[in-house]
Amino acid sequence: MTVLETSARPAVAAQPGVRYRDVLAVPYAGRLLAGTLIGRLPTGMAPLAILLLTAPRSGYGRAAALAALYPVANAVGGPVLGRLVDRCGQTTVLTAGAVLSGAAFLALGVGGPLWPVAAVLIAAGARPPLDPALRALWAKGMPSREHARVALALETATAELIYIVGPLTVAGVAATVSAYCAVALTAVLGIIGTALVTTSPPSRTWTAGHRAGRADWLGPLRSGRLRLLYLAMLFVGVPMGALTPLAVDAADRFHDPGLSGALPAALSVSAFFGGLAYGKRSWPGTTSLHLLVLSGGFTAGWLLLPGAVNTTTVLTAVLVPGLFMAALLGAANLAASAAAPAGTVTEANALLVAALDVGGALGIAAAGLAPTEAVLPAGAAAATALLAAAHCRIRPSGGLSPCSPSPTTPSPPDGSAPSCAPTHAGA
Repeated sequence: MTVLETSARPAVAAQPGVRYRDVLAVPYAGRLLAGTLIGRLPTGMAPLAILLLTAPRSGYGRAAALAALYPVANAVGGPVLGRLVDRCGQTTVLTAGAVLSGAAFLALGVGGPLWPVAAVLIAAGARPPLDPALRALWAKGMPSREHARVALALETATAELIYIVGPLTVAGVAATVSAYCAVALTAVLGIIGTALVTTSPPSRTWTAGHRAGRADWLGPLRSGRLRLLYLAMLFVGVPMGALTPLAVDAADRFHDPGLSGALPAALSVSAFFGGLAYGKRSWPGTTSLHLLVLSGGFTAGWLLLPGAVNTTTVLTAVLVPGLFMAALLGAANLAASAAAPAGTVTEANALLVAALDVGGALGIAAAGLAPTEAVLPAGAAAATALLAAAHCRIRPSGGLSPCSPSPTTPSPPDGSAPSCAPTHAGA
């Protein structure tokens, strides 16, 4: 089964009208969501906490380089740990990842030469892949595909709070206590959130299922359709990363230092509400169409930035692409979960997260080589072009793929995709 074929299935499932309260009424769903959000707070806290801790003794240049190691380690370690989760289950791998990452954070207080500190930060970045693990649980534990879609929308929207609450928490703790206490709190929250997930019955009993055929070291990357999805999400990550240097530039240009933090926060707040709106109701069309429309809106939104002339207009301009961002990521997560080869659902989602992380890093780098306001829509436009090509390939005659069930076709009880023979070239 390929991503384009599974994306051709109607996003409107057999049970219309599923609401957020219906998803949260599923046993342990609220606990799993809360635990994942708490356990993922280090993602929003660590870069600033590392910078504040290491800058006084290393200088801001080296401190920024050290802080950048954390997301890079996430991008590399996430798929590796995701594969281990698929093979060994969630409990051992997620717990070990949380303990290793937490211990590494605590060890940062010791200080020392640059290279040992860098090695410790790489270990800290090997955080447990809680978000892919949660999506694997959604795929298998929700009563219907529509429940899974709404759950993914809820998770993607609420994840934006991490990038609002995390930096504010670090700044507050560092200002009132110390930077090391902020780092230590990062470690503790990661462990607590992971424990909430791994001690729940759904997580303890979860298995990825059997892989079809012999073991393949490429895993989900063997699928050309998934590679296309990952490449598109890499380009989606470019404007997400480029926003940080844009915020710093806007703060200088409009003589408002608060913009350096307010612009990313405005994007996250807008994404939170946009993601909730997307999951609140069922939308017509296929997941593939949703990806294309949302990516187009995300691209068009960035075109408003060059016209910003003051603090108010630049903040307003950032709100527009934010409305599409979380919904776009939610649709991508749904496509990745549905298209993952048997026994690789966690790794497939971890690779999607890694693609976004790599895109973010490229966006930051590209902003230093080209006008930032051009990088933002350019990255999003590249993603839209890829998704448009994918969408056209699954609708050669304007209809649904022959292997797509009708809107009334029930989903299997475990939430997996129905199997069918590939019908398109290269499938």
